[in-house]
Amino acid sequence: MKDIVVLKCGGSTIDTLSEQFFTNIASLKKAGLNLIVVHGGGPAIKEMLTTLNVDTVFVDGLRKTTAPIMDVVEQVLAGKVNNALTAKLNYAGISSVGLSGSDAKLMTAKAKNFKRYGYVGEITDVNAAFLLQLIGIGITPVIAPIAIGENGVRYNINADTAAGAVAKAIGAEKLIFVTDVPGVMQDDKLLDFITDADSEQLIADGVIHGGMIPKVRAAVESLHDNLPEVMIVDGNQPKLTQNTGLVGTVIKKSIGVV
Repeated sequence: MKDIVVLKCGGSTIDTLSEQFFTNIASLKKAGLNLIVVHGGGPAIKEMLTTLNVDTVFVDGLRKTTAPIMDVVEQVLAGKVNNALTAKLNYAGISSVGLSGSDAKLMTAKAKNFKRYGYVGEITDVNAAFLLQLIGIGITPVIAPIAIGENGVRYNINADTAAGAVAKAIGAEKLIFVTDVPGVMQDDKLLDFITDADSEQLIADGVIHGGMIPKVRAAVESLHDNLPEVMIVDGNQPKLTQNTGLVGTVIKKSIGVV
């Protein structure tokens, strides 16, 4: 199936996305594009953890996930955030269904490094056939980044990583990270494009840091022959539907790199 676009909506953007954003997404759908939405929910998780007085730390830009934190993560992502985003998409005329990565074994995973990150998972498989069935009947999947592992163990998946894995498995033609920042910034200037080779050097130099690290690495890992570039954009742009109107950072494969 052609013309599949994976949109990753950052948790920090969901509550602030304008009505125009959803109108733009509906326009993409009407133009014949098949959409898959993957979302985060960091701010909502942080708010709930604070309310419950549960301490949390970040390691390498990832939330270290203990068993109690995993319960909160699933409650917030698969419950509150997924339901709210799915409702907004349906209200905008986009027939959507909310899913957790554990539904129909949509995403399976193993521990990334249990000692270091806890129940943070590394995706081992994506049920692409299930997603193709849904979009084949005109349904837009809205995916909360929770995965299932051996013996039913749940894993917290970084949403950027999940979006990249879904895009690669499904053979998406476009992957767009919708966030609340213009893209990769260096010396207060937007980098229009970088290569996969550039990205690791920019990380080493501290130009790419914090939560942007997994976002960029997920973009790089999703690059392949049929998906030669990925874009990081600001979700509040007024013309998300027009490629020429998109402003952000394009991440491309290095010349000569397979």
